[in-house]
Amino acid sequence: MRTLWLSLFLSAALGAIPGQSLAGQTRAAQILERFEHANQWRDHVMIAAHRAGSMQAGQTLYAENSLAAVEGSIAIGAEIVEVDVRRAKDGEFVIMHDSWLDRTTTCKGEVVNYTLAELKKCRLVIEGTGTVTNETVSTLREMLLTTRDRILINLDNKLEMTDLPGMVAEARDLGMADQVIVKENLWNRQRIDAASAALSRAGGGFQFMPILADDAVHDAAFADEVAKAFAPRAIELINWRNGAETLTASGGPLFSNHMRAEAARGDWHLWADTYAIVRKPGGFLAGGRGDELAVAAGLPREAWGFWVDRGATIIQTDEPKAAIEWLAANGYRVPYTTDIKQAEPAHTASIN
Repeated sequence: MRTLWLSLFLSAALGAIPGQSLAGQTRAAQILERFEHANQWRDHVMIAAHRAGSMQAGQTLYAENSLAAVEGSIAIGAEIVEVDVRRAKDGEFVIMHDSWLDRTTTCKGEVVNYTLAELKKCRLVIEGTGTVTNETVSTLREMLLTTRDRILINLDNKLEMTDLPGMVAEARDLGMADQVIVKENLWNRQRIDAASAALSRAGGGFQFMPILADDAVHDAAFADEVAKAFAPRAIELINWRNGAETLTASGGPLFSNHMRAEAARGDWHLWADTYAIVRKPGGFLAGGRGDELAVAAGLPREAWGFWVDRGATIIQTDEPKAAIEWLAANGYRVPYTTDIKQAEPAHTASIN
């Protein structure tokens, strides 16, 4: 499969030769260089830590979407942290996956019914152990400050598409819009047009990543339409799995030879998701080939290796440390330069 991918890349006739990033750049700048030049880095698989990267080896070490989880993801070498954005009652952007607070904090009820000041009294809880941390609900600005110049940040918009410009504006105000990846699920021309309108209001200088799921998008032709509309540097591809289905043998219609050819032609990454969904069958977003198969069943090649063989050069996972270690051991990681300027962390968080 890697040979096939290489032949597709060469057929794109882009001619760039992979090489080490320049010493002296910030860590985020080195990561961004690889993110923006997919065809030069097909031999390196980037890792996106889901909900900031709270788990290791099946155990939850940090509260999800926490600053402590971000610090942990940076420490193990992940390139991207994914976090979820909502609004408080007074309009402030805050970081929270669920619309309610019960699962991940010491508070109860809907996020939107709390002001920011009230949310700052809610302490984050480590799911599974129930450990209460000394960290409270983060604002988007606090999360951006923690990641700035250190790691790319993927904002999962839990609001409306029209809220994207406000999120980008916060990053631009901090001088880090280029380090932010925003994304939206697209499945028809109407969604493309709506995203185009929202992004035009946001201005330029940031990364937009379309999401395509094979329950609605069935071939690479739509990806080509999306790529022409947005010129993305990555497209997130989802292979849905129902409970009764066996493990996917092909990766579904979106992980096809045609899709890899489109990616090479457009110089963008194929982004695969292997993280778990609560109350859904294992590998729900990955044709059954998710983190559970890699870690709990001890079959990383049948999970992460499968998606790499089908062209994935970014994997979003709940197990960033295990994924990085396996990828590095099997030749799918190219080291970054050692001379990387590290920005000082804006926050630290510990467990009581």
